[in-house]
Amino acid sequence: MPDCLPAKRLLTSLLLALLVALPGAAQEHDVWTRLLETYVHESADGVTRVDYAALAASPEDRAALDTYIASFESRDLSGASDADFAAWANLYNAVTVRYIVQAYPLESIRDGYLFGGPWKKIKVMAGGREVSLDAIEHEILRPRFADPRVHYAINCASYGCPNLLRHAWTTDTLDADLDAAVRDYINHPRGVRVGKHGLTVSSIYKWFEADFGGSKDGVIKHLLEYAEPALAESLRAAPKIRDYQYDWSLNDSRTDPAND
Repeated sequence: MPDCLPAKRLLTSLLLALLVALPGAAQEHDVWTRLLETYVHESADGVTRVDYAALAASPEDRAALDTYIASFESRDLSGASDADFAAWANLYNAVTVRYIVQAYPLESIRDGYLFGGPWKKIKVMAGGREVSLDAIEHEILRPRFADPRVHYAINCASYGCPNLLRHAWTTDTLDADLDAAVRDYINHPRGVRVGKHGLTVSSIYKWFEADFGGSKDGVIKHLLEYAEPALAESLRAAPKIRDYQYDWSLNDSRTDPAND
C-alpha cells in the first residue's frame, strides 16, 4: 500500500493541472484557493502567514502552482471587469509566493537589495506578453481599475503588507472581500496606530498617497470610511498623521508568535 502513495500524489497533481488547463472544467482559481487554504494560516495576532517551507518541500503542489501561473499566459486579460481584477491580483500573489519558495529560506523579499526590491525583475507571461510584478501593480492594476483597494488585494510577502487571504479573489465575492480586507488592515496596528501625538500609519499611505485622495486629509477620509467605531473616534479626535511604518520581514509561518 505505501508504494502506491507517490503514484496517487502524481495523479492528484496531474488532475489539478488538467482542471486549470481546461476552461470550464472548474472554477478558474480553484487550484490557487486550495494552495492558499493549505499553506496560509491565520495567526492569533491577526496576520496571515505562509508555510513556505512546507510548500517548498512539496513537488506536487509546486507543480500545481506553476501550472496555475502558466494558465494566464494566453488568457485575455485586456479588460477592466471584476474578473480581470481578480485574475491580475491572483496572478501577482501567486507569482510572489513562487518567488519566495524558489529563494527560500530568506528573511525578506528584499534580501539582496540595498534599495528597492525584486519586483521589476520578477516576470511572468500573462495575456500574451511578458510582464513584471512592478508592471502588474503600477501599469495595470492601479491605472486601469483606479481603485485604492488594489493595495489591499496584492501581497508583497511581508508582515507590513495587508493579509494574503486564504482563498482566491473571485468575481462573485470580490467587492465584499475587498472591503473586508481594507477593514481588516486599517483596524490592525499594521495599518493605523494611535499615539499621544497623532497617528502612525502604514507607509502604503505615503507611497501611494495619490491613490488615497492625494493628501493626508484624503488618507484620513479613507481610513474613516473603514475604521471601527473606537478607531474612528480617535481619528476624528486627532486626525494628524505624524509618522509612517512598514515591516518588510517575511510573512513566514516560522515567525508566528505562537511558535515561540
